[in-house]
Amino acid sequence: MHFEIENMTCGGCVRGVTKAIQSVDPVAKVDADLATRVVEVITTSPRAVIAAVLTDAGFAAS
Repeated sequence: MHFEIENMTCGGCVRGVTKAIQSVDPVAKVDADLATRVVEVITTSPRAVIAAVLTDAGFAAS
């Protein structure tokens, strides 16, 4: 699944996004592209759970 995260602007943001996702699925594969502000996630967790944890971390995802 992929998410567009408008306020992901630096390496620190990428780490925050990754940490948030892996807090609900420690083995999730997260691939972030700062240029496009898109995060590709391979996880067994439902999309709604990942979106909620990203929002809670301050990264509104669409």
